[in-house]
Amino acid sequence: MIKKLFLGYKLRRLRDARKLSQAALAGLLDVSPSYLNQIENNQRPLTVPVLLRIAKTFDVELASLVDDEDARLVGDLREALADPVFGAEPMRVSELRTAADSSPELVRRMLALYRSYIQVNERLQWLSENLSVPPSAPNFPYEAVRDFFYANNNYFDSLDEAAERLALAEGYRGEDLPRQLAETLRQRHGIHVHTVAEGDPPALRSFDEASRTLTLSAWLDQPSRSFHMAHRIGILEFRDAIEALVTQAKLPSEDARAICRVGMANYLAGALMMPYRLFAEQARLTRHDIQLLQVRFGASFEQVCHRLSTLQRPGARGVPFYFVRVDMAGNITKRHSATSFHFTRFGGACPLLNVHEAFTQPGRILTQFARMPEGTSYICIARAVARRGGAYSRPDRRYAIGLGCEAVHAHDLVYASGLDLADPAAATPIGINCRVCERTDCHQRAFPMIGGRISIDENNRNVVPYESS
Repeated sequence: MIKKLFLGYKLRRLRDARKLSQAALAGLLDVSPSYLNQIENNQRPLTVPVLLRIAKTFDVELASLVDDEDARLVGDLREALADPVFGAEPMRVSELRTAADSSPELVRRMLALYRSYIQVNERLQWLSENLSVPPSAPNFPYEAVRDFFYANNNYFDSLDEAAERLALAEGYRGEDLPRQLAETLRQRHGIHVHTVAEGDPPALRSFDEASRTLTLSAWLDQPSRSFHMAHRIGILEFRDAIEALVTQAKLPSEDARAICRVGMANYLAGALMMPYRLFAEQARLTRHDIQLLQVRFGASFEQVCHRLSTLQRPGARGVPFYFVRVDMAGNITKRHSATSFHFTRFGGACPLLNVHEAFTQPGRILTQFARMPEGTSYICIARAVARRGGAYSRPDRRYAIGLGCEAVHAHDLVYASGLDLADPAAATPIGINCRVCERTDCHQRAFPMIGGRISIDENNRNVVPYESS
C-alpha cells in the first residue's frame, strides 16, 4: 500500500522560515495558490512531482521531508489519550494527526505533562502502600533521557563524526579491535586494562582514577569487552561534546543528566566500534546481514542491531529501522524507532510480534511479514540472546532483540528473501499493544482497548470473552 503524504505543517514551516507568501511559493512550485493552501492544510496529499520541486526549492533532502516524524508523535498522543482520565470516547487518528501537524510543540508539552501526571500518580500509590519509606520515582530520569534520544532520532552528529574520525585515525578493525582499543587507552590516556573474575557478583567494569586502571569482568565476551573499553575512550576523548549535549537536553534532575552522560558514552562506544560510513557501506553491501556485520566489526548481535537503528546522518541516511529489546516477562528494556513504528510507554509490545517467539527458538533469527492496523507493512526479525551470569547462583540473563523496517525497503534486506510480500493475507496483523489497538478480531487480545465499548454475551463464548467496538 502506498501511503499518501500529508506534509502541510512541514511545508508551512519551510515557507515561514524563508518569509514567503503562499502566492510566491505557489509560483516557485508551479502550482495554484488554492492548491498550495489545500496542501498546507492537509486537505490534499503531495504528489511526487510537487514533492521533488519542494525539495529543490528549499534545498532540503527528500528523506527529511518524507520522514514521518509526526507518526511517532501521533502514536504517543494516541496512547496517552486512551487513558480514562481523558474520557471514554477515543479520538480518531485523523484528529490526532491534525493536532500533531498543526501544533507539534504543544502536543509534546501536553505529553510531557501527562508523563509527569503518571509519575506523580505512581508515587502517590506507592506512598499509600509504603508509608514508612519515602517514595521515589526511579524510572522518571530514564524516561526523560529516553525522550531526548527519541527526539533526536537516536542520532547525534557531533558525537558520531568525532568518533568516526578517531576510529579511522586509529585504524580500528573488527578482528583486532580489543587489542587496538586497549592500546588507545594505554598510549593516549595512560590507562591499563585488567581482567578479573573476582566479585560476587563481579562488576562488569570499574575504573580507578588513582591507579589509571580499567578493570573488566572475565565473564564478558569479546564484543562486550570492546564496548566497555570504547565507552571509557568516549568519556575521555569527547567529554566536552557529551556535556554540550547534556546541557542541550535540559533534563529535570542531576540523576537524569548522569544517565544521559552514560547514554552518550554508550552511543560513542557503538560509533567507535562501527564507524558510520564504513558500517553503513557494509550494511548496504551485505543487505543488512547482521551475522556478517558481527564478524566484520567484532560486535555482538545486539550491538549491530542497535547501530543499524542509528544510521540517520543527513545526506547519508541508512534504512530506517526500529530496535527493541524485550525480557522474558515481556518488559521492553530498550526501544527506539527511526520508522513510524511505535512502541508503547506503558505495557508490553503486541503479542503477535515475533520478538516474543524468539525465546522459544534460541539462536535462530526469525523473520516476519507484519502489518499494522492502518496498513503499513513491516519486515521484522528477532533473535534471543543471552548474557552469562558466571555462576550457578547467577543464571544467564536472556533477552530477545527485535529489528524491523517498512516493507518498502525489502530489497535492501536479506531477511526479506522467501517472504510473500505480494500477498496481503500473508502478513501477520499486529498492533501497538492491546490497550490502544483497535483490532476487534484478534485472538491474542489480552484486554479491551481503553475507551472502547465492550459487550458480554452470557450465553455464548468466543476466543475473546467479549465483543468490542
